[in-house]
Amino acid sequence: MGFPVLMGVLKEERDDVEMVRGALETLVSALTPTDVARGPKNEVQPTLMNSDLLSREADSISLLLSLLEEDDFYVRYYTLQLLTALLTHSPNRLQEAILTTPRGITRLMDMLMDREVIRNEALLLLTYLTREAVEIQKIVVFEGAFEKIFSIIKEEGGSEGGVVVQDCLELLNNLLRRSASNQILLRETMGFEHLLSILKLRGSAYNFTQQKTVNLLGSLETVELLLTGGLDAEPGRDSNRQSNQTVLAQKNALDHLLMLGVESPWAAVSVRCAALRCVGALVANHSQNLDALASKMLGEEPHVEPALNSILRIILRTSSVQEFSAADFIFKCFCENNPKGQAILASTIIPQAHSGAHDPLDEDIKIPFGSMLLRGLTSSESDEDLETCCRASSVLSHILKGNIHCKERVMQVKLEAPMTSFGTPEPLIHRVVKYLAVAASMKDKNGNHKTSTSSGFMYIQPIILRLLVTWLADFPDAVHSFLDSRDHLTYLLELVSNSSGTVFTRGLSAILLGECVLYNKSDDRGRDAFMVVDAISQKIGLTSYFLKFDDMQKSFPFLSAKASQQRKPLARSSAASMSEIEDVEENNVSNLKHDEDPVLMSVFDAPFVNLVKRLESEIRESIVDVYSHPKSKVAVVPVEMEQKNGESNEDYIKRLKSFVEKQCKEVQDLLGRNATLAEDVARTGGVGVSGSDQANGGRDRVQVETLRRELQETKQRVEVLKSEKAKLEDEASMYRNLAGKMESDLKSLSDAYNSLEQVNFQLETEVKALREGKGGPFVDVKAIKEEGREEAQKESEAELNDLLVCLGQEQTKVEKLSSRLAELGEDVDSLLEGIGDDLGLAEDSGDDEEE
Repeated sequence: MGFPVLMGVLKEERDDVEMVRGALETLVSALTPTDVARGPKNEVQPTLMNSDLLSREADSISLLLSLLEEDDFYVRYYTLQLLTALLTHSPNRLQEAILTTPRGITRLMDMLMDREVIRNEALLLLTYLTREAVEIQKIVVFEGAFEKIFSIIKEEGGSEGGVVVQDCLELLNNLLRRSASNQILLRETMGFEHLLSILKLRGSAYNFTQQKTVNLLGSLETVELLLTGGLDAEPGRDSNRQSNQTVLAQKNALDHLLMLGVESPWAAVSVRCAALRCVGALVANHSQNLDALASKMLGEEPHVEPALNSILRIILRTSSVQEFSAADFIFKCFCENNPKGQAILASTIIPQAHSGAHDPLDEDIKIPFGSMLLRGLTSSESDEDLETCCRASSVLSHILKGNIHCKERVMQVKLEAPMTSFGTPEPLIHRVVKYLAVAASMKDKNGNHKTSTSSGFMYIQPIILRLLVTWLADFPDAVHSFLDSRDHLTYLLELVSNSSGTVFTRGLSAILLGECVLYNKSDDRGRDAFMVVDAISQKIGLTSYFLKFDDMQKSFPFLSAKASQQRKPLARSSAASMSEIEDVEENNVSNLKHDEDPVLMSVFDAPFVNLVKRLESEIRESIVDVYSHPKSKVAVVPVEMEQKNGESNEDYIKRLKSFVEKQCKEVQDLLGRNATLAEDVARTGGVGVSGSDQANGGRDRVQVETLRRELQETKQRVEVLKSEKAKLEDEASMYRNLAGKMESDLKSLSDAYNSLEQVNFQLETEVKALREGKGGPFVDVKAIKEEGREEAQKESEAELNDLLVCLGQEQTKVEKLSSRLAELGEDVDSLLEGIGDDLGLAEDSGDDEEE
């Protein structure tokens, strides 16, 4: 009832400012939720109902937009508040109405240059409008949004500003997130100087307030959007990303990002993580930026060190898992498609002698990159150092990925034994396997054994296994070194069959075990591929072994692996306090499922998942091939091959020939069965069986296979018989129906024949009676004529009566017409004169003709 009245005031009482103010204020109150306690969930919400009623009429929105041109401050202010409330509850309708209203967006953009209060309301309204509506984003950019946004940010003080700067950055990110064309327009018109100026730390660098942290996060999100280049499916995305990388590097973006991510330990963890991710995205697949990062030095004299060393120090020392993941992302981007950079880092991996006491990682700032990495890899076996070893393993896996020269270089690294009495130096790969075993036997504070599913511990074994899988891939020398110790194979078999481990640990261990078959070029009987396959068959079982691959591929990281993980956009509604910004991601880690851990998600990125899938198919083929070929040597010479006493050479040769032929037939038969079984297991998986059952049940499985084939053939024969039976039943039913029809036709013919015989007999009887003069049926012709005459007379009398009735009716009509004509003054007799004569003459002429 109230809305039509209020809208009528806005339409017809525009000159009465006070009346318009009151109507707008009333509408705003009707759309603003009250703070009273909420009722039941199914209770009608008045604000939602009011918003729905008001937004149904497109004329209402156009009327409100026209009020933005009024001179009165409060009219414009209340109108913006009302539009914001409508957008909150009915966004789609309001967006459509604004798009269809002439100059609708233009009026809103003009409000950005209005007084501060109105400008802020208009800014908030535009941030809501541009979150999803692509068409509105284009119009807003066309209306000069970039210039106005950066003008407001500069006026408010950049990163030191308040929530208005946050709203401006949110609007800017909405315009850039889904549009490469908008990014190009920003780059070619205003450039990125204004954006990077927000990242510059002014005044006291130690003063990181809550709002400053949020503002820096917003600007870093803008940089990350520019380094993404737009949507994945958008044409020209890669070229746009590279152009953005080049321009940002020319404007010294790398210095600003390293200052925030590496040289600002007092900054919030979220800011440091966002800056580190931006560094990785800035150098990814960009040769000039990669060289710039490799040569970048940080710090002041005399404490200057390469930037990569500082980033590695963060990885090894930080207590934040998120910061470790962000810093590790830099090395991933640095080493991807950069063999030159990988070689530079690998060349520094040289062991350095140090004191027996464990040196802190930051003791000597002059320590080379590779030595620092080795120190992290070869730490002691405590919980903290095992975590450090895990993180160093992640960095080393990036250095070795897809680079045979780096793998060879690191393979030559020999580590001193912990004590000189232990013997010769130890290869680095052996030390890594040792820490993998130590990780499974660690204990928590209560003395209980930690498992790979423990909170904060679930990713240590997968990361170390990823290093080993990467190292052994396409590198037989690493496989040879790995199998030098028989304990390595034994422990790997235990990891694969350990039911208490995670699906990732079992799956990656199975991949590592398969690499020992796939890339095994050894001729040594104790370390060749046949030995590894036999160990798998006896200790695990091929069926159970192949199931480990399937289980891992069904896990969440494998199903959702992406090159880059999407993060939730930062908005005013999601901005938390400074303490929450630091801790929220850390606290959420413990609440996630094991397979949704963010570090695990970074481990199983798209390139590594593709590598694992490729290795899996090749491992299956390799194991089938090993099963299909005999071993290289025969251990025992059968007794039948020795010549008997007194046996001639000719008989001996014949006996050997028959023996060899018999053996060849048996070998070929066994090879055929073996290949069939291996292919069946590799293809179908099946139900896991124990190693002993599999070793002793070969003959049973062959019999089962034979019975299965016979059963299949029997089923096929049964199906053929069923089809023939159905065909015969259809034919029988057709003949049965035909016989029934013929039987009914025969019965009807028989009845007709019987009736004809009866009639014929009656007629013959009558004829015979007439001939003999006997009494019989006699037809009275006179009576029949008399009866016909009476019927004709009755019919003529009825017709005569009908004719008389008609004549009476006509006579009545004539009398009425005559009286009427007489009243009108006509002579009735003169009119009727001659009518009967014509009829009489006609009748007379007819009589004459008849005569």
